[in-house]
Amino acid sequence: MIFMNYLNAHNYIFKRLAFIDVPNAGNFVRRCWKNLSTLRNGETAVCIVGSGPAGFYTAQYLLKFHQSIHVDIYEKLPVPFGLVRYGVAPDHPETKNCINQFTATVKNERCQFFGNVNIGKDILLKELKSCYDAVILCYGAQNDRKLEIPGEDTHGVYSARSFVEWYNGLPASRELMPDLSSETAVILGQGNVALDVSRILLKPVSMLEQTDISEYALKALRESKVRKVYVVGRRGPRQTSFTIKELREMLKLPGCRSVFEREDFLPLNERLSEVPRQKRRLLELLCKTALNPPEHETCSFTKEFKLKFCRSPVEILRSEMGNVSGIKFEVNNLIEDPHGSVRAEGSGKIEILNCGLIFRSIGYRSTTIDDDLPFDNERGVISCETNNGHVTGMPGIYCCGWARTGPSGVILATLNEGRETAKIVVDDINKGNVPDIRTENKGFLAISAILESRGIKPVFFEQWERIDACEQLLGSGRGKPREKITDTEYLLELAHGVKECTNDK
Repeated sequence: MIFMNYLNAHNYIFKRLAFIDVPNAGNFVRRCWKNLSTLRNGETAVCIVGSGPAGFYTAQYLLKFHQSIHVDIYEKLPVPFGLVRYGVAPDHPETKNCINQFTATVKNERCQFFGNVNIGKDILLKELKSCYDAVILCYGAQNDRKLEIPGEDTHGVYSARSFVEWYNGLPASRELMPDLSSETAVILGQGNVALDVSRILLKPVSMLEQTDISEYALKALRESKVRKVYVVGRRGPRQTSFTIKELREMLKLPGCRSVFEREDFLPLNERLSEVPRQKRRLLELLCKTALNPPEHETCSFTKEFKLKFCRSPVEILRSEMGNVSGIKFEVNNLIEDPHGSVRAEGSGKIEILNCGLIFRSIGYRSTTIDDDLPFDNERGVISCETNNGHVTGMPGIYCCGWARTGPSGVILATLNEGRETAKIVVDDINKGNVPDIRTENKGFLAISAILESRGIKPVFFEQWERIDACEQLLGSGRGKPREKITDTEYLLELAHGVKECTNDK
């Protein structure tokens, strides 16, 4: 039996070498043999689904807290890093520095990355669980919430998520091609994503040309007619969820005037002392901008950024040509309960704002990847036991990140949650609280046979590095850190050595 395991592993590794660069082949073999030999000695294999911040931070702390654990990270895309690669704004390169930390994690000989494997489609959750001692679901929130109002399907209405993925080069969103021919855009929602979209629309294109924004997005933004952006929320200034960093960037945009209504801030300005310090700094900046606008010549501004409050969208209006012509809002009153929570209550008063472009930025939702997975459809998250990350009714399966909490918090918050999830999993392993995996082989060596039978070729991290080098080469010719490849087929051909890096993709 030991000999057969040896032979199977030998055949598997050298089949995979056909798709690995020669300089990286030795490292790949060494890591595969290390994985095989230790797992045969009864050690622990953990699988993570999703290679965004939640997945990588959880992997980092699993390796730190347990000295003989093996972690395999699965990703449905051919490339790693999820939200950091496709969600972080291109003009925020410092936020992407965590990729260096993630790379160090996956270079650990007890950790491996397998891209182009869609859990729930290529491999079922029950198949995954039969091969790993523990499975941690970190696959994020892929869908956006809908407005559920008339006219939402009108041409010119887009999700902010899709727009962000479009300019960041996600293959699935590269055909979005938003219509930027209108002078006025409306963004519904007042979080950081809404301000990211505003900034990309209003920022001088010359300030984006040396970022990793997709080249087709640069071309569209050069031709954009958008000059005025409204960011609209259903409650008041105190309930905004964007951060002070994002607000400051908007206030400093060259050639762009920030316009806030004084009446929205006069009552708030008198009660700033009641606001917690961290939120108070943001509100002080808002009040200062609204009540003491800088004295500049109006003619020096060619673009405008406006915040509107206490407005709920009720209908999107269409022109005779079938495009967006405006949006109808109901003006809200704010009702505060004894505990300090504030809700918006419609007043019956209706306003119309003329525009030709609308983005909804009202939050994301996760989806279920398996019919057996307990899922809270109302909240759009996996159903978990309170505060411990265990998936309800599924021993040995955990969840972390937006799939568990919903889309909230910054990357640092994900780090903290990944650490806590890793502690819980390691504690369960040490106490023997994970189900006993009774299989001849476990970990990726067991999964590989299933993938091969279904014609699925995973992308290993060494193969991602080939893609990475190509993107950096393509970007260098344009004065950019990288030019992301948006053709999935070409990504796979490049990873597997079928095609070389060329400048025509």
